[in-house]
Formats: sequence, structure tokens, C-alpha cells
Amino acid sequence: MNYWMILVFTITFIVLFPANIYLATRLHKIKCLKEMKNKKLSWIISFIPLYITILLFIWNSTNTNIIILHLFVIVLLGEFIYHLVCLFKRKVDLKNGQEITLAVCLVVTILYLGYGYYLAHHVIETHYDVVATKDLGVENFRIVQVTDSHVGATMNGDDFYHYMEEINKTNPDIVVVTGDFVDDDTSYKDMVRSCEGLGILDTKYGVYFVYGNHDKGYYNYRSYGNKELREELQKNNVVILEDEGLDIVGNIYLLGRQDTQVRSRATAQSLMSEIDNDKYVVVLDHEPNDYDNEEEANMDLVISGHTHGGQVFPLQITDKLFGANDQIYGIEKRSDTTFIVSSGIGDWAVKFKTGTVAEYVVIDIKNK
Repeated sequence: MNYWMILVFTITFIVLFPANIYLATRLHKIKCLKEMKNKKLSWIISFIPLYITILLFIWNSTNTNIIILHLFVIVLLGEFIYHLVCLFKRKVDLKNGQEITLAVCLVVTILYLGYGYYLAHHVIETHYDVVATKDLGVENFRIVQVTDSHVGATMNGDDFYHYMEEINKTNPDIVVVTGDFVDDDTSYKDMVRSCEGLGILDTKYGVYFVYGNHDKGYYNYRSYGNKELREELQKNNVVILEDEGLDIVGNIYLLGRQDTQVRSRATAQSLMSEIDNDKYVVVLDHEPNDYDNEEEANMDLVISGHTHGGQVFPLQITDKLFGANDQIYGIEKRSDTTFIVSSGIGDWAVKFKTGTVAEYVVIDIKNK
């Protein structure tokens, strides 16, 4: 886990308790509670959401935080709007104004996060056309990218298998898996089934894999290790690339980088030094945070994941402000290097996507 994510989670945990206190005070303003003769009981009832939060936190702390913080912000905004209305229209006597405001905020939160849940669990196809600056040696080359499935979070092994059946309909030349295929919580059964899903892919030139920061496990509490993962991938004819590459077809060369958190990872310049300058080099790099070096090394196309497209608003904005990654989502051209970042087919622990989508990416590279 990088320092940016540690900062985000630290701030989230700090804000969570006062957010619950604030929501309890808003709930206590509801007429039936406010007018209760037993004041202690009225406050106990007001704090019931806090008790529920504690139970949910024990069950799933990450998504509890997401829900409470969204409700907290939306209630703050709702009350601000309510007080503005009262300020500029002083004669307005809105009966049960506090109750109505709280009810509207609750409905808005449910609808907003409900749509976010749908986006996280509904995978779409995203398409990019890339014009090559070098002769490909073929008329058209189609890459399908699958990244950040984190199998076991928003999809199980059978779900992943199904999506690979869908990807077969795109007629890919190659399929590339750009990291975080599995997670610390991925079961052995789901890992094996997902590898079988990669094994059914019908491509012209193969399926290729690079490790992400989660694939080898942070906490080592899975019932299997990297050895078993590697064996299952290879059993299903998946080629693992770790700072190495190979010719695919024509003048197209595929290069897979180790994750940036691997200390021994080779530099972009050293990897390119032994590759013919006439080759069109496609690079798989899980984390999009080495753009300057990759551009300087004259890599042609760099494909990444890792960011989840920012995952939830406003992380898309704060990520850019703090420079946690060189790109959050989409396609970008720098000199002769094209960079593509996918939001991923799945999710990590968070069950919601707001301001982004779950996707697999189809990339068509064409000659000028």
C-alpha cells in the first residue's frame, strides 16, 4: 500500500467518529425525539446509527466508512442549503424542515451509492484507437486489457470466467492482464477458476500477465502463495513477464515491467536499450507513475491500471492534486508515447465506483 492510500485511510478513520456524532445530533432534532420526556432515552435512540456503524465496522470497515462519510457530507450540504433558504426567505415557515432535509439527504445518499454499487458491479467495454508512429508490420493489432480484477471483491471466479467469455467475442490478437489479478482475500478456488477463465481466451498470439502490487499478497494470510498462482497461470498458457519481453507479430514487441514497488525492477531506459528502435514497443506497467522515464525511453504504448479510475469521488481530483500517479484514467499522448490507464474490471475492498466505471479495454493499434 503506497503512502497516498495510507494518508487517505488515516484521514477517513479520523473523520469517522465526529461524523457519527454529527449525524446523531441531526437525528436528535427530529420532532418526536426532541420532544421526548425521557431525554436520556432520546439521545440513546439518536446514537443507534453509531452503534450500528460499530457493528458494520467490525464486519466491513472500509465500506462502512464510505457509507457514513457520504451520508455525513450530503447531510452537511443539505443543511447548508436548508439554512440558505431560511436566510434569504425569512418568512418561509417550512413545517418539519429538519426532518424533511434529513429524509431527503438519506434518499440522495441511498440513490448515489446505489448507482455507485451498480457501476462497480456492471462491467462495460471501453474502446481506444491508437495510431502508430512506426510501421507495425500488420494492418491492425487488437489488444484487450484486463486489470485490477481483485477476484473475490466485486466478482468471484465464475464471474471472471464469464467475462472472459465476453472478451472472446472481441476477437483479440492478444489479451494482457496488467496486475492485481488477485488479492489477499482471494480464495484458492476463485484463483484457480479465474486462471481457467484466462485459459479459455481465444487469441491469435497469446495471453500475457504482469504482477500488480496485490498479486503476491501483502499480509500472506492466503491459503496459497505466488508459487501456486504462477503454476495455475502457466497451466492455462498465460505468459508471465517480469522486466522482459518478446516479439509478437510483425514489428510489434511486448514488454512487461515488474511493479514499481519491486526494488530490483529495471529502469525504462535499460529495458529499451536492447530493443531494436524500429520495433513498436507495447509496455505493460501496472502503476502509471513512471511516465517521464517511459517517454524519454521512447516506449510507444504504455498500458496501466492500479488507480481504479479514482474509485470514488473526489479521489479523482485529490489524486491529481497530490500527484500520486501520473494519470488517473483514460488516454494521453506525450511526444510519441501513448499512455492508457484503465479503471479496472473489478475492485479492491471498496464496493462502490462513483465518477468512474468497471471495464475491460479494447485497444486497436493502426498504421498511419
